[in-house]
Amino acid sequence: MKRKVYEELTLFASVVKWAVYAAGVGCLVGAGTTVFLRSLAWASSQVGRYPGYFHFLPATLAVSALLVAWLAPEAAGHGTEKVIEAVHTRMGRIALKVVPVKLVATVITLAGGGSAGKEGPCAQIGAALASSFATMLRLKDQDRRKIVICGISAGFATVFGTPIAGALFGIEVLVLGQMLYEVLFPSFVAGIVGFHVATLLGGQYPRVPVIVPPQVNGWSIFEVVALGLWCGLVAIFFIEAATWTHKSFDRVGSKTLRAALGGALMVAIGAWVSPRYLGLGIQSLDEGWRGAALPLGTFFWKSIATSVTLGCGGSGGVVTPIFVIGTGAGNLFAQLVDVRYLALFSAIGMVAVLAGAANTPIAASVMAMELFGPAIGPHAALACMVSFLIVGYRSIYPSQLLGIKKSESLPVEMGIPIGSMRRDQIALPEWRLWQKMQRRRGKGEE
Repeated sequence: MKRKVYEELTLFASVVKWAVYAAGVGCLVGAGTTVFLRSLAWASSQVGRYPGYFHFLPATLAVSALLVAWLAPEAAGHGTEKVIEAVHTRMGRIALKVVPVKLVATVITLAGGGSAGKEGPCAQIGAALASSFATMLRLKDQDRRKIVICGISAGFATVFGTPIAGALFGIEVLVLGQMLYEVLFPSFVAGIVGFHVATLLGGQYPRVPVIVPPQVNGWSIFEVVALGLWCGLVAIFFIEAATWTHKSFDRVGSKTLRAALGGALMVAIGAWVSPRYLGLGIQSLDEGWRGAALPLGTFFWKSIATSVTLGCGGSGGVVTPIFVIGTGAGNLFAQLVDVRYLALFSAIGMVAVLAGAANTPIAASVMAMELFGPAIGPHAALACMVSFLIVGYRSIYPSQLLGIKKSESLPVEMGIPIGSMRRDQIALPEWRLWQKMQRRRGKGEE
């Protein structure tokens, strides 16, 4: 009897402890995110008064890249990637100076017309604030790691206004195929508290129309599976484009020259293709969700613009651009298959490309229901799972660890970062190995 009482008291104390810690993180992140989003909105409104503002992108991106390089090199990249790396390699230790540097660099990049997102900086700012909170409380490394994961979840929850999906994303994105259940409760608390704090401080989120899909039947399932396949291929294209672009810019020694080259390419896209592919790209999201037909090349040009912006040294996230890429992919699919479902397929495409590119099918499915209503759940979940499987062992976050085999026929080493894995490390199935050996023997006999 005493043991049972002790067990329950211990669990009760643990719940109270993590509720208090997570609520504190949620308050910090909610306030920090609000400051960032308001700064971004103000800067964008000032710059947006000048029609040709994006012509200064070579200088804008250079300022952003040099600011990060000089003051906080750990703030480089698209935010979430650096946080995942910190969680896996440094038990979540992130310097507090990342917060102001990441905030200013991202505002400069996005307000100047760079194609990036606002969620990565929010996740990095949230994680840095959470890490400093853990330092102030002198927490052990394991507790610090959990606190920082709560900061990631709160960052995503507050930037999109999706507290449940944000919490799930923070614990699903760290390891491909595994969810850290020991952080689930505090992540939910941090996400929900962060969302409400941001709302109380005046944070506003776009009003998304509730989408009611047709009744599930054999044909609709076939269409959704086909859409999931298409979104998986689009996710692969974006991942490969971002990887190739980053490696190409790395060959240029000078950070200033990289930014100038990338900025010149962005100016060309804005002037000769369309300015709609610069910045956050909210216009495409709003039009797609409301059933308008988007330009056919939306997913392609947004992928290229985002890859160039982040590859040359710009600061920002990737999830908002992924939303635009996915909305464009789903919209194109609807234009080719059934124009009655432009809004539906745009919404499903948005979360399906996210599920594939980030390997987060559960968070993406829940996000669809939080944004577009619960009726879209079965369709979105099916497309998200198909996209997740088709992408294979790739991720827009190279520091993400491999936690499962997506197919027993394609075994890989578990527990290594996706970015460190080469394509030739994926083992061939036994029958392919047998064929390979037979071909070698045949050549030897000749």
